[in-house]
Amino acid sequence: MGKKLYVGNLPYSVDQAMLQDTFGKCGTVESANVIMNRDTGQSKGFGFVEMSSGAEAQKAIQEINGTSLDGRALTVNEAKPQEKRSGGGGRW
Repeated sequence: MGKKLYVGNLPYSVDQAMLQDTFGKCGTVESANVIMNRDTGQSKGFGFVEMSSGAEAQKAIQEINGTSLDGRALTVNEAKPQEKRSGGGGRW
């Protein structure tokens, strides 16, 4: 199991510190990032957390997935590697 987790359905009020505190109960958090809209600076409602081990990541999924944070049920699962995007290039 990987150490990086996807966290979905985040309340827009959640920041990186809250994410780190929430997941810190399951082990050592190496990084916590809330993904923000580049134009507005507002949260996009999801983020990523990296735990220090696969076992801690598994524990976080078991303990946090489906739990409520500020009235929203969190979705927590193993992050999948980003798909390689083919560059459109704009040629016809």
